[in-house]
Amino acid sequence: MFSWIRFRLRQTELRCRRPEPPSRRRGRLWPTVACVNGPTIANRRAGGARARLAERLRNRLLRREDPSRQFVRYVLVGFVNTTLGFFVYRGLLEIGTPYALAAALAFGVGSVNGYILNRRWTFAASDTTRARIVYVVVQASGAATTSLLVLLFVRAAGTGRIWAYLVAIPPVTVATFAANRVWTFSERG
Repeated sequence: MFSWIRFRLRQTELRCRRPEPPSRRRGRLWPTVACVNGPTIANRRAGGARARLAERLRNRLLRREDPSRQFVRYVLVGFVNTTLGFFVYRGLLEIGTPYALAAALAFGVGSVNGYILNRRWTFAASDTTRARIVYVVVQASGAATTSLLVLLFVRAAGTGRIWAYLVAIPPVTVATFAANRVWTFSERG
């Protein structure tokens, strides 16, 4: 589907001559374009649901700060971090580390990897001392929450240590995404 969108974008670029004033519809900041040999974007909009869907997808793909796009990237980075953390957790359990401590250490290993990937790819933010400090605070809170949830699931719910870790990660992931988007990697003047 994305290759079709890229193809349509390229076709539009080849046929278009000059940008019109920026569109104010739905907060978009990029200009609409007048095409010489093809329909205008407004005519394509009237052409049907498929054209409207294609334009909405195009608009979303072009906007780097879109929260849904950032969340998808954050989840992908989180998957890599969780996989890395899970293997560290299993290794620490094998050498006899207490499971609550192993969960916090595994989360910390994933956090270091996550800072680099999220700063560069997810949020495209600059590397500042403030961002590092806030990221450490957010991730430390995430590690503490993960450990407490693992402890709660193991002792109160009677789940296994592995399943407790896997169940504790999703709510912590959503909470740390929100905190990182709002505080860590936000644009501060």
